[in-house]
Amino acid sequence: MKLSEAVKSSISNSVLCWLATTDNQGQPNVSPKEIFADFRNEYIIIANIASPKTVKNIATNPKVCLSFIDILIQKGYQVKGTAEIIDKENRDFEELNKVLFKMAGDKFPYASITRIQVEQVKPILAPSYLLYPETKESDQIENAKKQYGLTR
Repeated sequence: MKLSEAVKSSISNSVLCWLATTDNQGQPNVSPKEIFADFRNEYIIIANIASPKTVKNIATNPKVCLSFIDILIQKGYQVKGTAEIIDKENRDFEELNKVLFKMAGDKFPYASITRIQVEQVKPILAPSYLLYPETKESDQIENAKKQYGLTR
């Protein structure tokens, strides 16, 4: 499945994403991820920083769910797909690393990257958009800035 421009824009406007995995007993785990990007219009790649549980779970069950939102407009996406762990010995690591290194630099060391083949995408909207159809993004931004004490 190809990622739309709207999804790619949302990825670049989101500070964190949350990756859901399950272990071999079906126990869920959700882990925040700070360094992530779209790749080649059909993948999302994530630097595995302090992610031993995520890596272990993907080895057992590669089906994952990823969510990200722009906290100001309170819109984002849920992505489901199949993940694989790309370590430094994998021939694809260097190409993926070039994208993530631009974001992380030397600040966050990581030995592997999660590459997710996107299979399903659905929008995430704050309930305000659904309950009050007249809600505008500009209203959400203004309210979020007030709530979080942002002045910009």
